[in-house]
Amino acid sequence: MSFDPVRLEIFKNLFHSVAEEMGGVLRRSAFSPNIKERRDYSCAVFDSDGEVLAMGDHMPVHLGSMPASVDAAIRAMELRPGDVALLNDPYAGGTHLPDLTMVMPVYLPRERKPMFYVANRAHHADVGGAQAGSMSLSREIFQEGIRIPPVKIFENGHIVRDVLELILANVRTRQEREGDLTAQVAACRVGERRLMEVARKYGRRETNEYGRHLLDYSAKMMRATLRQIPDGTYRGEDFLDNDGVTDDPIAIRVTIRIRSDRADVDFTGSSPECAGSVNAVKAIADSAVFYIFRCLVDDQVPATSGLLRPIKITAPEGTIVNARMPCAVAGGNVEASQRIVDTLLRAMAKALPHRIPAASQGTMNNLTFGGRDTRPGRGGEPFAYYETIAGGMGARPDRDGESGIHTHMTNSLNTPVEVFEHAYPLRVRRYGIRRGSGGAGKYRGGDGIVREIELLVPMQVGMLSERRRFGPYGLAGGARGATGKNEVVVGRRRSKVAAKGSFYAPAGALVRIESPGGGGWGKSDVKSRKKRN
Repeated sequence: MSFDPVRLEIFKNLFHSVAEEMGGVLRRSAFSPNIKERRDYSCAVFDSDGEVLAMGDHMPVHLGSMPASVDAAIRAMELRPGDVALLNDPYAGGTHLPDLTMVMPVYLPRERKPMFYVANRAHHADVGGAQAGSMSLSREIFQEGIRIPPVKIFENGHIVRDVLELILANVRTRQEREGDLTAQVAACRVGERRLMEVARKYGRRETNEYGRHLLDYSAKMMRATLRQIPDGTYRGEDFLDNDGVTDDPIAIRVTIRIRSDRADVDFTGSSPECAGSVNAVKAIADSAVFYIFRCLVDDQVPATSGLLRPIKITAPEGTIVNARMPCAVAGGNVEASQRIVDTLLRAMAKALPHRIPAASQGTMNNLTFGGRDTRPGRGGEPFAYYETIAGGMGARPDRDGESGIHTHMTNSLNTPVEVFEHAYPLRVRRYGIRRGSGGAGKYRGGDGIVREIELLVPMQVGMLSERRRFGPYGLAGGARGATGKNEVVVGRRRSKVAAKGSFYAPAGALVRIESPGGGGWGKSDVKSRKKRN
């Protein structure tokens, strides 16, 4: 490779700033608290071949899987200037139905081929289906919401009204969905404008060349990182509690083979696809692998498609990590993805024992509410809310884990209590740290969260959660983190709520979630405890 390192750094930051600005526009323009407050979205910049040039500092589970959506859109149709593609079909480039992805080509004047593509993905709080929030237990994808193959939502700069109306007719919260989709279009247009400014300033040729250099440089740095890992074969195994239909645990198994500057990641031996909604499509497995190996590389290395060039990923079709149509997949994106990460880390801990942390909470504690807002002045309008709840981070080889934090494949925030209570007929009764839930060890796992929510009107409640049976593992002698717990209190009656499922609750009911703590690292001893105290 022959390039100017200073120029390379300039282009790395230019492309990254475009993705970040797209995210800022999407966040400020969105209607739903899930996107505006929790920041459940991601943005990225791609070259003319659909290779990632830059990712915003957004959601790992989105970013690693988004190339499949861009590829699907490019293959499905010719995207001309002013066109925007939309899709969410997990079996045609998507991940799970609430994640709607937009892809827009960027043409320079008088060019016949796009110079770039920009894309963003946002989790919509409802996309129809059997359950409000579109994130509860299902047995097939048809129950999970509207499926959108790659279609044009904008054509030649004009909205395709028939497509938009078809989508809005199949969701519970029409106005909010239209607002969020409009925000996604705005983010694409800002990305287009900024990339055209870059190309005009530096010229088409130099901009293209440094895009290729970024890809090659990322691949080179990944190879250098792999050479620092001892050659060998490393295996990991972990389990999802169940699929919500049966009580059988679901195994995720991986074999990682490191040979010089190459890695082979093989999920052969993982459980077959299941009846419930925790199946993952192949893009999710790819995303988890991308995330783990990206974490091993220096922070300054550009997060491009080049990072995966030295890595081969095998995910057998028909297994929990590469499910087939029409399997339900709502939880694959949020729950199976976390367990895939836990399994990969467990394997890598055998290769790099002093770099890998213990298991974090390993779930996103997906919670949904839906019904009609009958508070005065709200007119009985339908509402649907979705959130994930933070938990404990796994202890690290040199320090304790953080408490009450989103980890690994999610990078979202909490909805501020004030916004939550203003927008929905709900009241937060308690929100605090679940003391003592982190696993013991030389370094303790972070503690989980206790969240209690009072329902002000009757509504449907959905849960899609994990680590209620198998606590997050510790490493190097550290103890497991505490398992999570779901409960509902109606009057004086306290009832356990299944980890996966939905139920109707009356006004006044209290939903209580206790999220898992992280695993501990290292054997606990008196000397280390005194030192920390």
